Amino acid sequence: MLRTIKIALPRGTDDRAWLALRSALWPNVPEAAHLCEMADVLALGHYVRLALTDSGAAVGLVEASKRADYVNGTNSSPVAFLEGLYVEPGYRRKGVARALVDSVVKWALTQGCEELASDCLLDNTDAHAAHRALGFEETERVVYFRRALHDAGQPSQPGANPRTDR
Repeated sequence: MLRTIKIALPRGTDDRAWLALRSALWPNVPEAAHLCEMADVLALGHYVRLALTDSGAAVGLVEASKRADYVNGTNSSPVAFLEGLYVEPGYRRKGVARALVDSVVKWALTQGCEELASDCLLDNTDAHAAHRALGFEETERVVYFRRALHDAGQPSQPGANPRTDR
């Protein structure tokens, strides 16, 4: 564990440290889209905190929301939902993620939540292990499907699309 980690609000919708951490977590999202999302996240009242070292360097990020819709694997509503959690590689396994998630738990309790939920991709085994280490339990596995509607007027033909005919 680091000597001290300070959990702090970002400095605003254009906080460069927050942007850098978001970009590391979601690298395929363009910077402009991150900046729009950051403004939306704060406007919607989501929980956002950064983990700062003694020197003030931002080394971790957590974003959470309060969801009133059904959240897979939960039994209550509203549910706090971990939208994003990221810790710089050199600061992992030092208590940073735990401090960030603990701050979400405290917030969630003030919001009337009884559960904290999260999700990650099926093949992201590092995230699975991190969730378990942070006290989460796996509740279910889900595979999502989609169908483009540009062909909705045409009858579906077996063999027409070998990628989706299974």
